[in-house]
Amino acid sequence: MKYDLNLLPVLLVMMEERNVTRAAERLGITQPALSNALNRLRETLNDPLFIRERYGMRPTPMAEQLAEVVAASLGAIDKVILGQQDFDPLHATRLFTLAPNSYVEFVMMPTIVARLRTTAPGIRLRLTPFGNDIAETGVISGNTDMVLGRIVEPPDNLVVQHLMDEGLACVVRADHPEVTDELSAEQYEQLRHVNVLPPGRMRAGLYQALEQRGLRRQVAVSVTHFLAVPEMIVVTDYCATLPRLICQQLAKDPRLKVLPAPVDLGTFPVEMGWHARYRDDPAHRWLRSLMMEVAQTLSSGQSLS
Repeated sequence: MKYDLNLLPVLLVMMEERNVTRAAERLGITQPALSNALNRLRETLNDPLFIRERYGMRPTPMAEQLAEVVAASLGAIDKVILGQQDFDPLHATRLFTLAPNSYVEFVMMPTIVARLRTTAPGIRLRLTPFGNDIAETGVISGNTDMVLGRIVEPPDNLVVQHLMDEGLACVVRADHPEVTDELSAEQYEQLRHVNVLPPGRMRAGLYQALEQRGLRRQVAVSVTHFLAVPEMIVVTDYCATLPRLICQQLAKDPRLKVLPAPVDLGTFPVEMGWHARYRDDPAHRWLRSLMMEVAQTLSSGQSLS
C-alpha cells in the first residue's frame, strides 16, 4: 500500500491539539485543508482516527497506536538526514518553534534574538506558550523544537539539559513609606504582595520555600506575567518576590527599588528540553549551544555585549 507521507504530521498534531482549528494553525494551513488531509488519512487507513466529542476530538485506538509508530519513524528519518548535513549559521534559513515560560521569554529571549540577528540572520523564531502541561507545547511529539523553563517529570523521549540556577529578590516602589534599604522578615509579612502565577505544578514553588522558612505572605493580587508587576508596584505599597535577573531589569526603572529577600529563599532550575529526534540535528545543536552560552553569561553576571 502507498502512503502519503505529507499526511503523517497531521496525525501527530491532531493527537496533541484534539481540535481541527488549533491543529491547522499549528501546521500553518487552513482548516478546510486540514480537514481534507484528515479525511484522506481516514480513507487510507479505513479508520475514523478521531471521534468528535463535546470538548474536542478523541483519538481511536488505531490513532493512538499509529501515532507512536509515526513519531518514532519520523525521528529516525530526521536523525539520518540531518546528521549528514553541515550547519552554517550565517547562511542558514530555518524556523524554530520554541516554548519558553514567561521567565525565559522575559530574561533570555531578547538576548537570543539579538545574537541571531548578527550571527544567524536567516534563523527565525516562533514562540508558543509554555502552558499547564508540557504536552500542550508540542515538544513531546517533536513539532516544537524546544521547551525552556522548569521541566517536571519529562517523558522518556525528551532530553533535558540544565541551563542555570536562579535566585529570588524583592521589589517595592522607590518611595515606599515603610521600606528603606533593607527588608526585614517582619516587614515582609506585614506587607501585601503581588504574586506571579507560574503555570501548572510550578505554582507551589515559592509558597513551599516560604513555608519551609517559616515566612508568611499576604497576597493582594495574582497576575499571569512578570510584565504586569511594575505598574502595580509603583501605585501601591505592595511588594513582589521575583527572580533575581528580572529584578535586575526592573532596577533600571527609577520608580522601583530592588532589595534582597529577608531570608534565603533558595534557587530554582532553568532547563531546556527537546525531542530525542533532534539530538544529532546540527542546527538544533547550534541553537542549544547558543542557549547555554547566553544562560551561563546571564547567570555569571557578565556583560552580554
